[in-house]
Amino acid sequence: MALRLVSDFDLRKDVLPWLRSQRAASAAPGARGGGPGVLENNYESLRILNVERNENIIYTYKDDKGNVFFGLYDCRTRQNEHLYTFEKDLHVVSCSVNSERTLLAASLVHFTKEGRKNELQPGSKCLTLLVEIHPVNNVKVLKAVDSYIWVQFLYPHVESRPLAENHLLLISEEKYIEKFHIQVIQEDGNRVVLKDSGHLPRERVAEDFVWAQWDMSEQRLYYVDLKMSRSVLKCIQFSADGKFNLMFEAPLDITLSDSGFKLVNFGCDDLQDQKNLSKHLTLCVFTNHTGTLCVCYSPKFDSWGKITYTVFYFHKGHSKTFTAALGSVDSHVTKGLTFLNLDYYVAVYLPGHLFHLLNIQHPDLICHSLFLTGNNEVVDMLPHSPLQSLSGSLVLDLCSGKLYRAVLNQSYLLQFLWNTQLDCEKMAVLHCVLSCGRDPQFLEAKLIQWISENVSACHSFDLIQEFIIASSYWSIYPETSNMDKLLPYSSVFAWDTEIPGITLVTEEIPLPFMKVHSFKGYWEKLNSNLEYVKYSKPRLLYDNSMVQKEWHSLISEEKTGRRRSMVYMRNIRENAMKVISNLEARNLEPRLTPLFQEEDNHQRLLMGLMVSELKDHLLRHLQGIEKKKIEQMVLDYISKLLDLICQILETSWRKHHLHPQLLHCRRASAAEFTVFHLMTRILEATRTLFLPLPPGFHTLHTMLGVHCLPLYNLLHYFDNGVLLLTETAVTRLMKDLDNSEKNEKLKFSIIVRLPPLIGQKICRLWDHPMSSNIISRNHVRVLLLNYKKQPRSSMIDKSPGSVEFLPLNYFIEILADIESSNRALLAFEGHDNVDAKFVEEAALKHTTMLLGS
Repeated sequence: MALRLVSDFDLRKDVLPWLRSQRAASAAPGARGGGPGVLENNYESLRILNVERNENIIYTYKDDKGNVFFGLYDCRTRQNEHLYTFEKDLHVVSCSVNSERTLLAASLVHFTKEGRKNELQPGSKCLTLLVEIHPVNNVKVLKAVDSYIWVQFLYPHVESRPLAENHLLLISEEKYIEKFHIQVIQEDGNRVVLKDSGHLPRERVAEDFVWAQWDMSEQRLYYVDLKMSRSVLKCIQFSADGKFNLMFEAPLDITLSDSGFKLVNFGCDDLQDQKNLSKHLTLCVFTNHTGTLCVCYSPKFDSWGKITYTVFYFHKGHSKTFTAALGSVDSHVTKGLTFLNLDYYVAVYLPGHLFHLLNIQHPDLICHSLFLTGNNEVVDMLPHSPLQSLSGSLVLDLCSGKLYRAVLNQSYLLQFLWNTQLDCEKMAVLHCVLSCGRDPQFLEAKLIQWISENVSACHSFDLIQEFIIASSYWSIYPETSNMDKLLPYSSVFAWDTEIPGITLVTEEIPLPFMKVHSFKGYWEKLNSNLEYVKYSKPRLLYDNSMVQKEWHSLISEEKTGRRRSMVYMRNIRENAMKVISNLEARNLEPRLTPLFQEEDNHQRLLMGLMVSELKDHLLRHLQGIEKKKIEQMVLDYISKLLDLICQILETSWRKHHLHPQLLHCRRASAAEFTVFHLMTRILEATRTLFLPLPPGFHTLHTMLGVHCLPLYNLLHYFDNGVLLLTETAVTRLMKDLDNSEKNEKLKFSIIVRLPPLIGQKICRLWDHPMSSNIISRNHVRVLLLNYKKQPRSSMIDKSPGSVEFLPLNYFIEILADIESSNRALLAFEGHDNVDAKFVEEAALKHTTMLLGS
């Protein structure tokens, strides 16, 4: 399945054996207590009460007399500890232990005569008690009221020293939250007692709310206030000293007034009837370290044929309402939607009906999220019991007593990628694997293998482009939290294709109003995201348009002989050298593909320009980061782009066992055709985005093209710029190919397509009358360019062995005279090995060839 639940704790395995051993010890001769069978008859009473910030788990059970036992399981040491026993038949509503395990707070109620515990009868009391448990000593009644109370100790972020003051939240069904200040002192060594049990200061934290959620990891309280004309989400942040601040207010376009009272993550509450969750709304808040703020909301179900839920992406300034068809109008939904926090994703799960993975880091395009609905096997693989999403990726299954850590199943996602036919699912899974991978190199290798064999499988987007951009993005993203605003995450900026079974409505929403002015940590990142939504129009994402313009300008100047300043060009070349050095340092294994074996000035120029432009872009927008660090980030990013291209090519090269010397084979094999096609797709992908290629790529591509394509198609590829006639490639062709009729046509077709300077140089490598003819024509053109006719004698000196052909003799004599007066110029132009005699011989050979004699 796409989501894997890794068990961190299991009541049956981690607690029950310990309880049995404790019972057996107490039942031994001379020991006090019941027999070992007592617990077995009351196993159903064993349940989890709370998971604290340090992931310690508090649980309870009853013996056959109805006594209530409290225990704690330490997830770090894997040890159980008995905390306290109430020798009364009570039902536990809530329980919490302070970080030092010296105080226990519990809320308990009596059973009614009918044995029901979900309603308090008139006159019955909910007792909220504070107990000294280090060692067991005094019990103080904090409240005795006719409404339910939930308790939660605050946990400091630093647990290095004992705290003189503890802070306890009391959450009342009467819709208010109080905070108690509890001071403790040590007596008689390690004995911890309340300093002033008769007077515990308290203060009101919130009131008149209908919904509240506790974030145990970050010590935050979210609640919805209905004082105003509509629902308003508020957040309170508690600090290590117990102080708290209202951080923001955010209007919510949802209706909660008739939904009753609802708490989320204030312990593990079994007061609700879990079988009727579909009759109640679901609301939860998720955040992560990058400054995201998501509110997930599912109203009461009003139709069995479809389900609707809304996600408010406050860090992006919009909400998305998803409506999913459940397949059959007879689909009866007995359980509510479950929302699970997976860091960069939120999982939406309805057992047997749907499983959605929503990309909350980049939610703009629906194609970056995965939607599995209906008969897909994955929607029926998770537990059917209600799951409670705690802080981080912790998930609690209250029915089975198990605590899981939810992780995306990379193996399943990779297998799913091979099997799915939908472009939207390929896109979503590709990003999911890259963003949540725990072994990036292994996952990239698997993705490259899939891409190499399915390069033409996607019609809605370019697969190679998407992989290169996304993988390069995630390789550098951890360096700074603002990178998602400055570097492209995807090659796709619009998606119009429908997602089967899903309809979507996107709306702008009011941004949260921050109530404080000094931010640190998460709040600084959230505020940065909100500021970006407010003021960053247009977007700040980097693109290569400026590089493209400057590169074309430099190439044009090179052709016309104009040059930029030496300092500017030296800087560009040094940038390219740094990229290549950085790339080589990251890859120590030798490559089979013959890349990086030539200068390839044009690609180096493109690399150097991209380094300069991207560095300037990041320096403008990344404040407070050292210039040297930004420079290294740029080198890493561009090196990664090039490395991914090399890896794609290397994977295919190794798979098909190609030899670097391609022209040694007579006919092109199917493997060579496959690699040539892949290289053509890589070229298309990089040209659209104007990305650099590894030096030597064009030479290798051209050599494969000569080997694989018939002459007509090959020339068509040359003329349309798909294949480039690099000097290295042409030189190899002239030297390695013989002068068969077929190869003569190819060589001549290549030479006539070369720029004059390179063509002249290449012709000297081809020992053939055709090349001699071209060289001669060029030599004559240069000589006669500035020739001024002078009076000449009618007598022509005939050298021994000269041909009796007066026009040719006269012409050669003129050329010889010009040569004698322009030797320095001719040597500079590269004509030192060409003279009038060479021209004469070439002309005679050409004439003889034409006459066929």
